[in-house]
Amino acid sequence: MMVLFLLLVLVAVILGIIGVAASGLGYLLAIGIAVLVLDVVIAGVRLSRRAKRRPLR
Repeated sequence: MMVLFLLLVLVAVILGIIGVAASGLGYLLAIGIAVLVLDVVIAGVRLSRRAKRRPLR
């Protein structure tokens, strides 16, 4: 899980840097932002599911 999260963050950062640096490739910045947002949402859903499974003591 953590490896996938870090990999998607790395891909989002790389796409964002390329999108900003290269002229005419602004769509890569938008794709990078979308990947980052999707990654955070997936991590949040998995974290909330894991928290619900713990028994109350």
